Amino acid sequence: MINQAYRLIAPKQIRTDFVDLPIDDENVVVRPTYLSICAADQRYYTGSRGRVVMKQKLPMSLIHEAVGEVVYDPKGEYDVGTNVVMIPNTPMEKDDIIKENYLRTSKFRASGFDGFMQNVVSMRRDLIIPFHVESRVAVLLELTSVVMNAVENFKLEAHERKDVIGIWGNGNLGFISALVLKKSFPDTKVIVFGVEEHKMAYFSFVDETYLINNIPEDLRVDHAFECVGGRASETAINQIIDYINPQGSITLMGVSEKPVAINTRMVLEKGLTLLGNSRSNYDDFKKSVELMEKYSDVCEYLSTIISEEVVVQSIEDMHRAFDDDLNNDFKTIMKWEI
Repeated sequence: MINQAYRLIAPKQIRTDFVDLPIDDENVVVRPTYLSICAADQRYYTGSRGRVVMKQKLPMSLIHEAVGEVVYDPKGEYDVGTNVVMIPNTPMEKDDIIKENYLRTSKFRASGFDGFMQNVVSMRRDLIIPFHVESRVAVLLELTSVVMNAVENFKLEAHERKDVIGIWGNGNLGFISALVLKKSFPDTKVIVFGVEEHKMAYFSFVDETYLINNIPEDLRVDHAFECVGGRASETAINQIIDYINPQGSITLMGVSEKPVAINTRMVLEKGLTLLGNSRSNYDDFKKSVELMEKYSDVCEYLSTIISEEVVVQSIEDMHRAFDDDLNNDFKTIMKWEI
């Protein structure tokens, strides 16, 4: 079957490539319906990943956050038109200890091989999950699953005193982290710390919010989630170290392209635990689907961080979506009609 893949070939240059899409008795063919732009996609699109990385990765279809509808299932397990979320992490082996999203052999869409900016995608059936919520909100399942991965890790590693949890960062990741934590620990006080005051109004479901330059001196948290990333993560992590109680855990989620300096002296003095988290797996997606389907208010809250929906019917529309995203407060999604 001939498929069309829309590949980034250089910064801000997208080309249509005609590629062969193998059809076999196992994989399910899915047509993307909604795609969501991530900061990682923007780093490729704008060329900020650096010349060496860009040369290694391109040409490549972007986007790893997507939902779609089944157009062909050779086994007939899924009806045509079934809405499914597509899991971008593709494990190549199984380990009894290491989660598949941390295995170095796993492949990840839009990071080394084609993402979901295609007409149709051939998916292993263990990498799709049906859902029954609005697709334009379900497209946020991938980011929700990343948070779910971090929260599940937090449950396993953090000590039992969880009276106060602080979240540094009031962007997309911070918003979804706060939402999942409030549902996971309803009796815990969740506090969000950020730098953009106008965004704080979106966090109506948390207990308190503070700008990072206006935190009460006596405020303390038992555990913290760092959702900042980039160079600013250095400031965020060190501020967390100042405000966290001894033997608390710091869940690191923000991605930084360059190393950041951390106050290890106080990490040692306070006996802190730093938990690294990245990506997600099938179980995380499954729990995220269950979360959205169980709590209607979760979908309502998530819909508020969709800053713009761009109908994509051409490559020009793709460029517009990526360009607009740079100026949007929260998520830019693409309704895929190409």
